[in-house]
Amino acid sequence: MLIIQEVLIHDDVVKEHFLCQLDACKGACCWEGDWGAPLEEDEIDILVDIQDKVKPYLSEEGLAAIQKDGVATWYEEPAEYGTSLLKNGACAYMNIDQMGMAHCGIEQAYNDKLIDFRKPISCHLYPIRVESKPELGFEAMNYDRWDICSAACSNGKKAKLPVYRFAKDALVRKYGQEFYEELDAAAQHLEK
Repeated sequence: MLIIQEVLIHDDVVKEHFLCQLDACKGACCWEGDWGAPLEEDEIDILVDIQDKVKPYLSEEGLAAIQKDGVATWYEEPAEYGTSLLKNGACAYMNIDQMGMAHCGIEQAYNDKLIDFRKPISCHLYPIRVESKPELGFEAMNYDRWDICSAACSNGKKAKLPVYRFAKDALVRKYGQEFYEELDAAAQHLEK
């Protein structure tokens, strides 16, 4: 276990390997699971603010789910807000292309420079999951193993790409460059 700036980091985040292979999983993390992508409190307001610019990138079913349930839904089991879901359990912000590949409508609007919010940080960080414990004054960062990502794990091993390096942009986005550099230095020290 590492501790960087009051964030507890499980060893697997630095020791395990990961490199998304979308042609293998087709973005199944967008439609598999029991609840929507976890949202930070400020992200709910952001999703409300950007809805008009994101709408053209969403399916009719996704738009209907958001209109019915809102941009976020409270999920009892994890006790947190997450993106709203379609009836089949897929994220309301997801759309599928002609090749059967999932795409995030939020990220598509971001890539087209219509918004400056890339996507929920939980999606950007994946396969890292962060559990916040503000009452105890820390966060815990864990590697989320999921069988739908087996190709990504194999791909990461071949590329020798640790999970935290795969998620570098997201980690810098959430915690800052200094945090990432401290994490990288600690990981390299552990490697020796």
